[in-house]
Amino acid sequence: MNEQNLNDEISLKELIEKAKDWVVYLLSQWKIIVLAGIIGAAIGLAYSFSKKPIYTATLSFVLEDEKSGGGGLGSLASSFGFDLGGSGGGGVFAGANLTELFKSRSMVEQTLLSPVTFKGKIISLAEMYIQNNKWRDNWENNPKFKSIQFLPGTKRKYFTRAHDSIMGVMYNNLSNGGLVVGQKDKKVAIISIDVTSSNELFSKFFCEALAKEVSNFYIDTKSKKARMNMDILNKQTDSIRGELNGAITGVAVANDNTFNLNPALNVRRAPSARRQVDVQANTAILTELVQQTELAKVTLRKETPLIQIIDKPILPLAKEKFGKTKGIVLGGILAGFLVILYLSAKRIFRKILSN
Repeated sequence: MNEQNLNDEISLKELIEKAKDWVVYLLSQWKIIVLAGIIGAAIGLAYSFSKKPIYTATLSFVLEDEKSGGGGLGSLASSFGFDLGGSGGGGVFAGANLTELFKSRSMVEQTLLSPVTFKGKIISLAEMYIQNNKWRDNWENNPKFKSIQFLPGTKRKYFTRAHDSIMGVMYNNLSNGGLVVGQKDKKVAIISIDVTSSNELFSKFFCEALAKEVSNFYIDTKSKKARMNMDILNKQTDSIRGELNGAITGVAVANDNTFNLNPALNVRRAPSARRQVDVQANTAILTELVQQTELAKVTLRKETPLIQIIDKPILPLAKEKFGKTKGIVLGGILAGFLVILYLSAKRIFRKILSN
């Protein structure tokens, strides 16, 4: 037992002696460590100057859909697929589907092809993104990309493989951290879109254009059947109205042809009678179609969700910048730590080689 205590005391003593030895060694190298810290602080300061600030544009909205069950905020949330404890909601846009819709490649690419006014010119958001990142400077000597343009409203089917490649890079950059969609508070049915980039105007324009693009797609999808039904009824109504007008004209022509006709010649009155039957039949059909068309309009209004934007991004946007003090402190600490690791490893290797 005493021998074990003695061994423990010797081990602890050796450990303390080794720790003191390492402290003395590192203190003897203080000039190198301080110099490395100063160099690291200078590098951190230079990095803070070169690092572009990040701007965040935020847009929030709610959506009201009369088809969804419940009322109030619960109805708004359920219409968008978020469960706040009430009934209703669901469908193709249930749950995480809404977030994926905003971040889908189709929606992002259509948004990038939206027109914006930048420096007095109308260009697409894709072209604005390219100019902001100075990609064209690297494409000067590459004929494959040099002449590529992303004009506003360009159809996707006209893209080449090079267009797809560039669009893919922009989509990945935006979807991986540059675009965040969701509820900031699970108890409130308010959806927020956050877009971050190094260009303040791009963040604002893209955030607003994405909300508009997704809203149009959502409304068109939700009300597509009701809108198709109303269009069919409108065409049928116009067709029957044309037939009715023709029948009325035919009755008038037939009456003119039988004016002052001998009452005994009833066969000459047959065309007029047939036209009157057409008028009565078309009148009945038109009356029913008009009623159905009005009902279809009401149904379309119910099927069409109401998207209400609460807050739009307002300049100046929230800015996140890598500060000078942060750069100096982090650069100095990191450089000093790396030099300490280097000196320690160097000393260990020397001891191993000497043995």
